[in-house]
Amino acid sequence: MRAGQSLTFTTHDQQTLFYRHWPAQVETAGVPRRALILFHRGHEHSGRIGHIADEIDLPGYDVFAWDARGHGESPGERGDSPSVGTSVRDINTFVQHLCRTHDIAIGNMAVIAQSVGAVLAAAWVHDYAPKIRALVLASPAFKVKLYVPFALPGLRLMRRFRGNFFVNSYVKAKFLTHDPARIASYDSDPLITKAISVNVLLGLYETAERVVADAQAIQVPTQVLVSGSDFVVHRGPQQRFFDRLSHPRKELHILPGFFHDTLGERDRAIPIGRARRFIQQQFDQPLQRLSLLNADRVGPSCAEAESLATPLPPNSLRGLYWRFTRASLGFGRHWSTGIKLGHDTGFDSGSTLDYVYRNQPAGKTPIGRMMDKNYLESIGWRGIRQRKLHVEELLRLAMARLRAQDRPVRIVDIAAGHGRYVLDALTTRGPLPESILLRDYSDINVRDGRALIDERDLADIARFERADAFDRPSLAAIDPRPTVGIVSGLYELFGDNRMVSQSLAGLADAIEPGGYLVYTGQPWHPQLELIARALTSHRDGTAWVMRRRSQDEMDQLVEAAGFRKVEQRIDEWGIFTVCLAQRVGG
Repeated sequence: MRAGQSLTFTTHDQQTLFYRHWPAQVETAGVPRRALILFHRGHEHSGRIGHIADEIDLPGYDVFAWDARGHGESPGERGDSPSVGTSVRDINTFVQHLCRTHDIAIGNMAVIAQSVGAVLAAAWVHDYAPKIRALVLASPAFKVKLYVPFALPGLRLMRRFRGNFFVNSYVKAKFLTHDPARIASYDSDPLITKAISVNVLLGLYETAERVVADAQAIQVPTQVLVSGSDFVVHRGPQQRFFDRLSHPRKELHILPGFFHDTLGERDRAIPIGRARRFIQQQFDQPLQRLSLLNADRVGPSCAEAESLATPLPPNSLRGLYWRFTRASLGFGRHWSTGIKLGHDTGFDSGSTLDYVYRNQPAGKTPIGRMMDKNYLESIGWRGIRQRKLHVEELLRLAMARLRAQDRPVRIVDIAAGHGRYVLDALTTRGPLPESILLRDYSDINVRDGRALIDERDLADIARFERADAFDRPSLAAIDPRPTVGIVSGLYELFGDNRMVSQSLAGLADAIEPGGYLVYTGQPWHPQLELIARALTSHRDGTAWVMRRRSQDEMDQLVEAAGFRKVEQRIDEWGIFTVCLAQRVGG
């Protein structure tokens, strides 16, 4: 048996999580180190899956397995986490730690994850687009069988009144596996966590629904192992997830008679052998990354945007529904300041975004202010405000890295709106940059942005000019050359990748080698149809139809322009991402 090591790593929020490492037993000259990363089921810990390190029979691979926060040897209240999004980000931090500490390239890593761990791993691959070699998901818990009628709405209602609370697992060990030794060890293991917080349980459902619905965005060779007699999770979402995967290297295996603990079953040699063969096949072939540079012209997101842009039959039920929604918003503009501003300037305008950032409900009469508060609390606007915080965070990180290298900080934002998020980030802490150039195509934004510069008393280092963010020569001619470029909330409004590529190429021309780019993306949005059917754009007053870009597509566009992604943030709902990339080459 392999000898394991007990280690720890520090997460993004300074928690110290536990993990195990089983070093490779053989090394081959000229072959880079390879790694297999294991993620355990809910309620369990890394010790429960340590047997895979031996049974998978890959002696040339380092094997790692963590204890998720709130589980096993890791800290945190048992069965809890600040959020599912936090746990997904923990995975990203963990993998970065493995790359850095154990000197293993992410392209030489494969993942095996089970149950809840499989949902977290799938969300990580979807949201962060890591370039791993293979993904194996065993009995992914995309939808847990709760058995009690109306359990989910009941839990949501109880949480509103009670806050976070814990529910105990109803599953007995004998319904997880047919292996007597596994049953006995489950019942006697003091590190097993029988309870799960309702926040995690509901967050798991919401995350799983999003990942299953948008599985086409996962561009990693994926194998799904389904237990045929699973008492814990539903098979339907597992099948839909697999069907929607777009990578050509994918496999689905249904294992008759298997209970939920697929990789801990009595006959686990069958699925473990299939996982071993699948992983070896991916390492035996060149790393295949499908190009998404023309995803604006062919593919799921293109078809989705075209469907949203197609008018509905006016007297159909859906057509009537959206006519009523538009009429309601038209009525609301007479009372709510935010809704009126959206109608007057466009719901995607810089003026609207600045209003959303300030988040101060206003309107005529208390009813109007209540309407405005509900408007500002919509999921999309909450995501926008979180995006602002992430832009500020990564902008400060880029500045700190430049200062550490004794390099000047010269900032350009090519579509700044009013520039509030940039100026907020620069004036809240730390030394000011050497120069700030804000640009926008809207005369209103330029006017209001200049007023904001004067209000902040930054006229000696900052200026605001009118310019086209898609004009490559204009971007390339920026003087002095910036060391930090920002493009926030712009590319999400334009589905054409050729336009985005031109803009990114101009930024690459402008930014000094070793400088940084802060860019945003929108891989998911739960209100796409509402936006397309009921809201108007600032460009021409017509419907605001957006084409989603997966994180992989956005990263490929940035990479093709000459940048390398180094950091990423995403909100709890998976709507908006903010990334930091470094300019490579000369």
